Amino acid sequence: MPVKLSSSALKQTRWYEYGVRFLLGGLATVVTGIVSSRFGVSVGGLFLALPAIFCASATLIESHERRAKKKAGLSGRRRGQQAAALDAAGAGLGSIGLAAFALVFYVVVPTTAIGAFVAAILVWAVVSVLAWWLRRKLRITSRAVQTERTGPSARGRGIFP
Repeated sequence: MPVKLSSSALKQTRWYEYGVRFLLGGLATVVTGIVSSRFGVSVGGLFLALPAIFCASATLIESHERRAKKKAGLSGRRRGQQAAALDAAGAGLGSIGLAAFALVFYVVVPTTAIGAFVAAILVWAVVSVLAWWLRRKLRITSRAVQTERTGPSARGRGIFP
């Protein structure tokens, strides 16, 4: 499945959920400011690198999935947790790209600020997509190995997702 953008989430989001995102994002920013004033901007920058909106998005994704399953007459609790976990995995992979961005920017910025931004953005995109692709490849490989070890009947019994 290729990486793609979808606007369907915008249609599912209720007005108050934007408020929750704004509030939690602002709270993460305030905590980052406190950490920066206490431990310095280098440490504070690491906290700012935490996707400020992640906390809100994980809970909202879970509630969207639960709501969708509830409309279909199902529980949706497990599906909501899985969707939030997938979002967390994506945030982790994005953080790897963000670390690559920071490293390239740090190395190139003494030479040229604009060049540093361009190079860092390109490296971020390549590293993030590569991390996503590698995770997907390893996940498919590990599923095949698990199926070989347990036999194909394990899938039918719901042991492996």
